[in-house]
Amino acid sequence: MKKLSLEELNRISVDEFKKTDKIPIVVVLDNIRSLNNIGSVFRTSDAFLIAKIYLCGITATPPHKDIHKTALGATNSVAWEYIENTLELVNKLKSDGYIVASIEQVEGSVMLNEFRPKPNTKYAIILGNEVKGVRQDVVNNSDLCIEIPQFGTKHSLNISIATGVVLWDIFNKIWYKKG
Repeated sequence: MKKLSLEELNRISVDEFKKTDKIPIVVVLDNIRSLNNIGSVFRTSDAFLIAKIYLCGITATPPHKDIHKTALGATNSVAWEYIENTLELVNKLKSDGYIVASIEQVEGSVMLNEFRPKPNTKYAIILGNEVKGVRQDVVNNSDLCIEIPQFGTKHSLNISIATGVVLWDIFNKIWYKKG
């Protein structure tokens, strides 16, 4: 096996990315404090053709060198917007036809492996603060909560890792059903 060069990866340009059909998912970051985590979410969102990222509360916004360090330019390709109040955004997204899913461990959560996205449905995926998680008022106003099954002693993942796991799983379920 030979590693592929950058040229062999057939990467698209930022302009081509912006014109490419996205999967019907927006990511909402609820009070994320780590700039590296924010950048990682941008990079993962670029990889899986996420439509948009909403940065809420204390979540920092580009341009910032520590976001750029992990985003590697994805802040230029992925659409984003800052909305201060997460709960107001949740209500607007619901009125715009999104199913709002908080990624959180709650009573009655749906395990990620059991979650089946509905065809032709828009989803807003909310990820919360590194210590406190998704705020309770946001959980209360979500349509559902999705939990990543975990079997070790910690039962928590870094937000950038959780984002990658969730977006890959949902992307996989949506993208490969199309074909």
